[in-house]
Amino acid sequence: MPPTFDARTAAQTLAFGPMAFQAARVLRDAGVLAYARERADEGFDRAEARDRSGLSDHALAVLLDAGTSIGLLSLDRGRYRLAPVGLFVLKDEMTRVNMDFVHDVCFLGAHRLETSLQEGRPAGLEAFGPSRTVYEALAELPPHVRKSWFRFDHYYSDSVFPEVLPLVLESRPRRLLDCGGNTGRWAALVLQADPDVWVTLLDHPGQLANAREELQALGLGDRLSTAPIDFLDSDAALPRGYDLLWMSQFLDCFAEDEIVSILTRARAAMDDAARLFVLETFWDRQRQPTAAYVLAMTSIYFATIANGNSRMYHASDLIRCVERAGLRVEREVDGLGLGHTLLVLAR
Repeated sequence: MPPTFDARTAAQTLAFGPMAFQAARVLRDAGVLAYARERADEGFDRAEARDRSGLSDHALAVLLDAGTSIGLLSLDRGRYRLAPVGLFVLKDEMTRVNMDFVHDVCFLGAHRLETSLQEGRPAGLEAFGPSRTVYEALAELPPHVRKSWFRFDHYYSDSVFPEVLPLVLESRPRRLLDCGGNTGRWAALVLQADPDVWVTLLDHPGQLANAREELQALGLGDRLSTAPIDFLDSDAALPRGYDLLWMSQFLDCFAEDEIVSILTRARAAMDDAARLFVLETFWDRQRQPTAAYVLAMTSIYFATIANGNSRMYHASDLIRCVERAGLRVEREVDGLGLGHTLLVLAR
């Protein structure tokens, strides 16, 4: 009964998923997968791997059995070889970024998913100490956790920023408001691309300090200003007088009512000529099922670690928030970067 067998196998894969994940990560980080790639033609046996990795015979027995079972390695007549899945775990940048993010940022807190969903707060974030959201905690997270968080964030934004930059600058905005400026990565691109544009970053004070340091090191601090803000404070007005407002991978960090509040305040800060550019990854607009899967799992991170009440949205959900805030979608561009959509909003 192949269908039943396949369903049972899939169910067991889920049941032991955390164990398989850790085994794959250790095989990667201990150099076993890299060794398998070096010995692609002849393969290797356990004794050879022991001499190369420095792991004990027991450790290798456990890891090689697991690696073979989950498809990272193949075993034929006592010789192990790297399988296609193992090659992706070893060499694919997206896989590495996602695995490091899940291990360093999400894994310990994932045990609190049920509590997070029941209470509408990121209970898993308590693994790193008391904070309301991960964004408030970023500046204080352990260095390796911060590194994996930023690599995850930057991996997806770096793929799309060069594509969307000409679309943002085609109207030649002179004053740009970057809402949720993060490390200033986007601001740096804008300032380098157009010597006449001025950028203001809005974010938590700790993020702004880091961003200003980065941009000053690039010699871009003279056309940069920063303003601290708590976007969750519905009374915190956005500054006026900007030609263009920018929100990149930002609104998915908030619940729908919070999004409406932020967009309503953005509308109040805009005149009729201003435009709000929203860059997001909508999981119903992905070309590949794998991309939709990654976004759905990212929603689990938002629920457990990030803030407890947001997710990766369907496009229709976010557009409904746009309309509730008194804005309209003037332009939509799909298929940017690794599956991003750009919405251009007007009053």
